[in-house]
Formats: sequence, C-alpha cells, structure tokens
Amino acid sequence: MPEPWDDLLPVFRLDDALAFPRPEIAEPSGLLAVGGDLCTERLLLAYAMGIFPWYSEGEPILWFSPPERMVLPLSNLHINRSLRKALRKKPYRLTMDTAFADVVQACAVAPRPDQDGTWITEDMKAAYLQLFEEGFAHSVEAWEGDELVGGLYGVSLGAAFFGESMFSKRPNASKIAFAVLVAQLRRWNFSFVDCQIWTPLFESLGAEEIPRRNFLQALDRALITPSRPGRWSWSGGTPPDPETDK
Repeated sequence: MPEPWDDLLPVFRLDDALAFPRPEIAEPSGLLAVGGDLCTERLLLAYAMGIFPWYSEGEPILWFSPPERMVLPLSNLHINRSLRKALRKKPYRLTMDTAFADVVQACAVAPRPDQDGTWITEDMKAAYLQLFEEGFAHSVEAWEGDELVGGLYGVSLGAAFFGESMFSKRPNASKIAFAVLVAQLRRWNFSFVDCQIWTPLFESLGAEEIPRRNFLQALDRALITPSRPGRWSWSGGTPPDPETDK
C-alpha cells in the first residue's frame, strides 16, 4: 500500500507548524525542506530527526538530511603523531561555554577552502545563541593568554553531540579543542559526534560516513539518554587527556 507521502514533491515548503517531513525522502543532495524559522523548538526538533539548517545569506532557510552522514563514534577518535605531540605540550588553555558568541563569530569569519562567504548568517548566530542561553548549544575555547585562538560549537541532545563549526588561528587549536571535547563526552557516556558531511579533517580524526538509515537508528538510541542542558564545564575542573581518558 502506498505511503501518504509517496505522491508529494521531494522538497517541502515549511509553514508555521513545528513539523518536518521524513528525512528518508530528501533529495539525493540531502535537501529536504525550505522555509520555516530558526526558533529553538524547531531547531531541536530538526536535530532530533537528523535534520540541520544550511544556507547562505539571502537564501531561504534550507534543511538537510544527507544520504551519507559523517559520524565519529567516540571510541574511534584517531590522534596522529603530530596531534599527539601538540596535546602533550598543552599549548592552549581550554574552556567550555565561556565565550560562545565569540566562537560562533570566529567560525563565521574563518576562511574556508573553496567556499565564498559563510553559512553562519546573522539569523543563525542569533538562533544558536538562543540555543546556548537555553542550555542546548555548547562551545569549547582554546586560549593563548587572553586571546581566543581556536574553538568549536555545536548542539547536544541525549547522548549525541552535533558539531556545527570550528576555527583555528594557531596550529592544531581546533583539533586539540575537538579531541578534548571527545574525551569529555566519553566521560559523560555520550555515543557519537555528528560531523554532518565529509571533510578530510574529520576523516583524519576517525570519523566515517554511514548511511542515513544507520545514522537515524543510532540517533534514536542516543536520544533515549537524558540530555545535559545548562552550561558545561570540565569534570573535575580540568580538561581530560584524550589519550588516557578513555
């Protein structure tokens, strides 16, 4: 028997209702829906369904669920020789949730290879700052003295962390922030980091592409675990060691 969505167009236009179509019916590019808004409730629903917004200034809001998802199971973190040496030197002071807006802004202006402009629009900045204020978005900061030289931010639901963006102004700053975050997430019994789409950086850190079906199944399992809303800080007051804290 045909499903009720079989005759619908593959890309949906959202209205004020807090609802999304099934991720499985996205276009081959991953594009699933257009429109809607970036309110906290809609964003949290999107992440819980394996959907994320990704668009440029001047475009309508575009919602994606790619057919292949780049995911890092926390036990798969790969630390190569150069990153291992950098971690042991402890070149940066690492904090959590102390400069969220600054991290988002730094990610927005960071140059990206083969990419003009940024998808972190003013509306996106405001939306994720609201998510942070409500305890669902988090950042890791790398400091050199009083200068913010690297970091990342993302969204947390259940035992899943959805990475959004990272930046680095000094060697290995974002990689160190990411590796230490993974170690902290392991302490909290998280399941995985969603890296969204393939990049050579995430592949070098141990992430792998998995089919959307597998990702959604892993996400459903992760969402059984209660979320950890609120401001985050290092367990025990100090950043964990990604090599020994497993």
